[in-house]
Amino acid sequence: MDKLKYLKKLEGEELLLEIEKIQQHLFEISPLKSQPVSRIRWVPIEQVTSNDYNPNSVATNEMRLLYTSILHDGYTQPVVTVRDDENDRYVIVDGFHRYLTCKSNEDILNRNMGRLPIVVIEKDINDRMASTVRHNRARGKHSINGMSSMVFEMLENGWEDADICNELGMESEELIRLKHITGFSKLFKDVEYKKSWETKNQLLIKKQFKNEYPKEKII
Repeated sequence: MDKLKYLKKLEGEELLLEIEKIQQHLFEISPLKSQPVSRIRWVPIEQVTSNDYNPNSVATNEMRLLYTSILHDGYTQPVVTVRDDENDRYVIVDGFHRYLTCKSNEDILNRNMGRLPIVVIEKDINDRMASTVRHNRARGKHSINGMSSMVFEMLENGWEDADICNELGMESEELIRLKHITGFSKLFKDVEYKKSWETKNQLLIKKQFKNEYPKEKII
């Protein structure tokens, strides 16, 4: 009761910080703390940044609808992030357009007191990209070019075909098509090819590509 009286005396930023402390204490003792949604944080939007691999795209009309939805209904879903301690940032895994709506619209940003609701998951880069794809595919939205680039990067990072199919919910035929789309052309586009640039994993992928598509030219 004393704590409640104390909180009632606070306002604005000071009150938000105290509430965050309380929510963190509750989260730490929660039997459901393995679920990211058990700890929704309101963080300054300056501490949130986009990733460079999301294959999702949203049309202008849908972005307008998203703005209207958030304006009238508020944030009903937090943005999914991973923590980047080195840069003191939260990197978006899913929810870039919810982030962009807040950042780009002063009315929503002011209503949120300059903050964005997020949850934090712990993932390495490949698992992070897989999480992004799972979120996008569950909504039925992703771009082919973005997906093919992401698959290529996952292969570069050491994942096998089976890992990608299992983690991204893809059929083997779909993965083969994406590998065919990407090839090696994007890696060496508009630059002079030098064999010394190839990593061991690149050589393995190149060999596999040649076996699957013997008539295709690898740029």
